[in-house]
Amino acid sequence: MTRDDNLSQMNDRSREVFQRIVESYLSNGEPMGSRRLSQSLSESVSAATIRNVMHDLELMGLLDSPHVSAGRIPTQAGLRMFVDGLLEVDEVNTRDREKLDATLGSNDRDVGVMLDRVGSALSGLTQGASLVLTPKHEAPIKHIEFVSLAADRALVVLVFADGHVENRVFTPPIGQTPSSMREAANFLNALAVGSTITELRGRIETEIKSRRQELDILAQDLVKTGLAVWENENEQIERLIVRGRSNLIENAEDSEALDRVRALFDDLERKRDIAEFLELTDAGEGVRIFIGSENKLFSLSGSSLVVSPYMNSDRKIIGAVGVIGPTRLNYGRIVPIVNYTAQMVGKLISDGG
Repeated sequence: MTRDDNLSQMNDRSREVFQRIVESYLSNGEPMGSRRLSQSLSESVSAATIRNVMHDLELMGLLDSPHVSAGRIPTQAGLRMFVDGLLEVDEVNTRDREKLDATLGSNDRDVGVMLDRVGSALSGLTQGASLVLTPKHEAPIKHIEFVSLAADRALVVLVFADGHVENRVFTPPIGQTPSSMREAANFLNALAVGSTITELRGRIETEIKSRRQELDILAQDLVKTGLAVWENENEQIERLIVRGRSNLIENAEDSEALDRVRALFDDLERKRDIAEFLELTDAGEGVRIFIGSENKLFSLSGSSLVVSPYMNSDRKIIGAVGVIGPTRLNYGRIVPIVNYTAQMVGKLISDGG
């Protein structure tokens, strides 16, 4: 049965009971019982009648009882239905907007530094952990060079047309010689001038196939290895900025919750450059919410992720911002904060920092 079917099956009373239980859970994390519900509903209903409604909602998979004779809390499916059909999203309030805007007040034009400040502000406002995926440098390439450091270590140097320089140490294919390194660099420079890394990667395979006779096998391997280092998930340049970890630890209610938080951080440490993080936003512009096991990145953590992509002036998705926390996040407040932050970052990057 779909979420829409569940909603359509509810009458006004069951919808109000469900909504009150979810809102109470998101507010304090506690189960809500029939007696307390009977005192807060818009119509006068007996506790026995409310228990029948709660039982029906439980059979629909929307509510659960954590203990015998306890009140009810929403299931993951219940939270998803609430978020999709009943959530009332607030506007970003003036205080939150001012705190986010203040992160742009510095004259520092380093995008990484600015995004670090944004991440800290985001975690402070939401009391969750913030995730900021920084954009890769996509200016046109001016020059590429390979430098041998040792038998098993080499350096690839990229000089961009805007003056930006990036160096990466990597393990080259076995048997590299100064000659093969020059040949690989010459091959890449002939292709690369005026292209971005993304554009260059799309052309390399085609060119290698068509010019295989001209390009030494060692140079072929070096070309592939040297460019692949920009996609290396263990790269030292931190593209995923995580701030506010302590918020999740402090809010862990028991040892089981703390174990889930530790599992989350283990996931983050293993995926410093998370390509999948952008895939979460592949539906395009706008905020997306992943609850519990819906989140393929952190499915073991029992957490929710609210994430939004940000775009450059060409309307291309180049990064993302998000907040991760317990499933009982204040979605109505956090969704507009994440959306506003993504728009703010995108505008700043589009305007040239």
